[in-house]
Amino acid sequence: MLATTGATGQLGRKVVASLLQRISASDIVVTVRDAGKARDLGVSVRAADYREPLKLERAFAGIDRLLLISSSSFETRQAEHANVIAAARAAGVRHIVYTSLLHADQWTPGFARDHVKTEEWLKSSGLAYTILRNGWYWENHTVALGAALAQGSMAGSAGDAPISWASRQDFADAAVSVLTGEGHAGMTYELAGDQAHTMADLAAEAMRQSGRPLAYHNLTEQEHAALYARIGLPPPIAAMLADVEANGVAKGLLRDDGHALSRLIGRPTLRLDQAVAETLAA
Repeated sequence: MLATTGATGQLGRKVVASLLQRISASDIVVTVRDAGKARDLGVSVRAADYREPLKLERAFAGIDRLLLISSSSFETRQAEHANVIAAARAAGVRHIVYTSLLHADQWTPGFARDHVKTEEWLKSSGLAYTILRNGWYWENHTVALGAALAQGSMAGSAGDAPISWASRQDFADAAVSVLTGEGHAGMTYELAGDQAHTMADLAAEAMRQSGRPLAYHNLTEQEHAALYARIGLPPPIAAMLADVEANGVAKGLLRDDGHALSRLIGRPTLRLDQAVAETLAA
């Protein structure tokens, strides 16, 4: 019996869809805060919240392998992950697969600290574990291509750092490969796209395919935080995102040439031209 947390999120839904292509729906459980949002998934749904250990323990009953999709609640993420690991151990889960961050132990921004701590707790939990250090999704940046093309400008603070983007589907399929396969216990996989590109490369490809002018403009960390704040993000979140890009992405930490992701999924990862084409066609 396999289970995934966060199943109604953008990554979680793709994980469930991919699992259904490999195993029976009767062998899949999802744990979500709002069961009503998961009724369309076609699998067993159990209500649970990262913040409620007893509900988590009940939800994990009978589960052999669990995918822990990292929480998006940045202020409480460490406590939530600790709850999941403790509940899984109490419920008799044998193996936890965790979605961490590419090169998590090399980042200086606090954004990565939650991932590093969770990895440490998994290693000392006594459970079998696999750590999937996911890189950046294409969707993190292609989602804004329409607005950028309308303005003729794309801004950020990544400089000319190479980024090994891959799609959410690529990362979802890697998680499913590990959940349904053997030989992954105790492994930490650095997962990234097959080719690295810069933000300027992304802008140039979008300009080529759309026929509309688009340039990438690099900002300072402070300018980037101010931009996020102007579009409505709370100042602490704006500062954190700018910190991640200026002091993590810009340092080249999202480049990896190991090709572990394409090996796990058995195919090349989504290319730059494909990611842009999919976005422009949507």
